[in-house]
Amino acid sequence: MHNGEFMILDVFSSGKFTGNPLAVVMAGEGMTDSLMQSIALEMNYSETTFITGGSLEDGFDVRIFTPASEIPFAGHPVLGTSYVCATELSEGNPEAVSLNLEAISIDVTIEYIDNIPSSLTMRQSPPEFGQEFSKSRVAEVLGLDDFEIEDIFPVQEVSTGLPFVIVPVTGLDAMGKITLETSEYYRFISDISPKALLPFCLEAESLENHVHVRMFAPYYGISEDPATGSGGGCLAAYLLKHAVLGEGPIRARAEQGVEMGRPSVLELSANWEENGIITVRVGGQVVPTARGILL
Repeated sequence: MHNGEFMILDVFSSGKFTGNPLAVVMAGEGMTDSLMQSIALEMNYSETTFITGGSLEDGFDVRIFTPASEIPFAGHPVLGTSYVCATELSEGNPEAVSLNLEAISIDVTIEYIDNIPSSLTMRQSPPEFGQEFSKSRVAEVLGLDDFEIEDIFPVQEVSTGLPFVIVPVTGLDAMGKITLETSEYYRFISDISPKALLPFCLEAESLENHVHVRMFAPYYGISEDPATGSGGGCLAAYLLKHAVLGEGPIRARAEQGVEMGRPSVLELSANWEENGIITVRVGGQVVPTARGILL
């Protein structure tokens, strides 16, 4: 790829034109912050990434923009950009690539079938667990009744690089009823760090999957996201810490994007290390769908 070229890929895909679409742009020296932001708005995907330099040996330098702002970390952009770095910017079939993001470096391992990446998995930063929130307050934000938020588990902030409010919901019926109340949402997030809400339930549309997920983040210009790797890592850590699926380790398939007509599958894992740190990994399939050049 040369400067100004881009690829579009479906990440956490269950087949072409499913999953979460991502634009990956080769950024030339003349590509300013404001131009990157304008391109991200023009692409209008949840995120657009810009490869600004680096190499397989030293890691690739990457910036991530939503339609509204630059963010330090996001999951599906890491996997999609790693696919491009491995297939377009590296020789052979590298088993791993590293991305140098704003504040952290993320390692991604790659499996191949017939020389084509079949699965990519990232190890995320150790999770940080923040404050718990009122279930009735979050129910208001999501347009649900209080009883549709699970009593057993907390509504809690979790971050593996980008903070989310993890919300346990009673089941698929309640998940399908969610209608984000925008004014309540902005009041809720006005004085807290997390700006993204990730409701989940322990029912799934597919028998192969373990949890059903949705994600809302209008603050970042994302009304709803079809697949959220950063949120998936936070959810995996939450499931382990609160023994939602048992004592662990966690191995779970999360479905997302069903309500949007963009079904996605995220492979989540989390386990306790001897030092008490939780190790989190999130993986999935990446499918390229288009390439082009900026004029």
